[in-house]
Amino acid sequence: MKIKLLLLLLIGLFYSISNFAQTEDAWVYFVDKPNAATQIASPLTILTQRALDRRTKQSISLDTRDAPLESSYVAAIAGSTGITVLARSKWLNALHIQGLKANIDNLINLEIIPGIKIIDSIEFADRSLMGLSNKTSKSKKIAKWEKYEKITTSYSYGSGFNQIDQLNGIILHENNFTGAGMQIAVMDAGFPNVDTFEAFRYIRENNQILGGYDFVNRSSNYFSGHSHGRSVLSTMAGYLENGINGSTIDYVGTAPDAEYYLFITEDAVREVRLEESMWVEAAERADSLGVDVINTSLGYSIFFDNTAHNYAYADMDGQTAFITRGAEVAFSRGMILVTSAGNEGNSSPWKYINAPADGPSVLTIGAVNSAGTIAGFSSFGPTSDGRIKPDVCAQGQGAYIVNGSTSVGTSNGTSFSSPIMTGAVACLWQAFPTKTNAEIIQYIKESGHLYGTPNDQEGYGIPDFEGVYNNILSTYNEDSVDDFSVYPNPVNNNIFIKFPFETKKVEVAIYNVLGKQQLQQLVNNDKPFMDISYLPGGLYILKITDETSSISFKIIKN
Repeated sequence: MKIKLLLLLLIGLFYSISNFAQTEDAWVYFVDKPNAATQIASPLTILTQRALDRRTKQSISLDTRDAPLESSYVAAIAGSTGITVLARSKWLNALHIQGLKANIDNLINLEIIPGIKIIDSIEFADRSLMGLSNKTSKSKKIAKWEKYEKITTSYSYGSGFNQIDQLNGIILHENNFTGAGMQIAVMDAGFPNVDTFEAFRYIRENNQILGGYDFVNRSSNYFSGHSHGRSVLSTMAGYLENGINGSTIDYVGTAPDAEYYLFITEDAVREVRLEESMWVEAAERADSLGVDVINTSLGYSIFFDNTAHNYAYADMDGQTAFITRGAEVAFSRGMILVTSAGNEGNSSPWKYINAPADGPSVLTIGAVNSAGTIAGFSSFGPTSDGRIKPDVCAQGQGAYIVNGSTSVGTSNGTSFSSPIMTGAVACLWQAFPTKTNAEIIQYIKESGHLYGTPNDQEGYGIPDFEGVYNNILSTYNEDSVDDFSVYPNPVNNNIFIKFPFETKKVEVAIYNVLGKQQLQQLVNNDKPFMDISYLPGGLYILKITDETSSISFKIIKN
């Protein structure tokens, strides 16, 4: 009896030690950024000129979130016993770390200068370790790729015409707003063969792939990983011409002339909270590069390998998930965030949207079929705090994607309705570059066919981009003042000046956003243009001076 009791005690002790010694994920949040003021005072050391131009255009000031993490704080954490640093976020002033709970707990008292702690708080992925209720679903583990569409591709020689026509977006392309000068970051699981497929030759040869990074493997090879990202990219950037280089079909994405960054943030093998941190890292990089729109065909809720890390519906409140908090900061920097709602509409126990789709400022996209009927798999809102989600819908059932070098097939998922919408958003913003991200999003929502009667699966419905275009155009007079006007805007080569009837000659000066004069010349009304093709892309101030007054305009140089 004593031997059996001792054996049971030893087994229990071993279980307790093993359970206690489990490696945990956590975020450590620093108390401050002591050098932030100095760093912000030299903005080009932390952001590109294009990123600064985007801020200036929308009257967004730099703040401490733009400053890098304090390097001495990071070094102190990295050098702590049993701690591994996996990711970092300057926006949230945090590191994603792994270690034993005891070692992580010890960080709260970490000091570099005696008496001054550097850690504000610690957040465990398993919230029960913080004495909080772990309000997560304890459902059995769900296969990794079930959270995406179950891709069942059938070859078809049709085209993606309906995908933009359903949004009434053809008018944008017809007016040469095809994404030129706009930059889109695609966050996904991989982009294999984008560097070789004929369907992406157009964007390769036109240098529209600006770069990328594999955050999962910390590698500069982003033409790798899972093909999901390639399929997503194809709905925006794919281009095939029947009879050219082996193609037997025509196919054009919704933003064929946009420029793209390709970021791998999704681990196709595992489902872990680290993916959220890598997404935030990628969003920060996109911001610093000057990206305009971010597409995210990913989502996080109850699919984590460690079920203790799962979210509950109550967490879909726009302020709990790490990725959602990062997405909100991204919006505050002037970018538009377009995100898939999720494919759990038919699922149990979870039928809801997935983070970051719960973000208040995120444009969340549901899926409809070619006839505009909601797809059963499209995830439901509202958010747990009662906000309308998804926001709008695009085709995601029977969507056409590139599935081979010169072939196109159909597939299902909000993973595709999101980038289809992203391309249209980029083209619309190209048409009206002085509108803010918030204004563009609101125009799109208000154009939805269900705007007056939104529901939990379709949100405001299918937007009408032609209606938005005509509506803005009817009131868009921002490039015309006192009978002077400048066009086109954005401009590639020659900028034209419309003169009042009585004016024969003016002096024109162009300044960058720092106020430095780039050129100055006299312009006559019989030759009313200037060649500015040699100026770098960005935001400029064009000042027209005549005999009695001067007038200034904001112009965008592509």
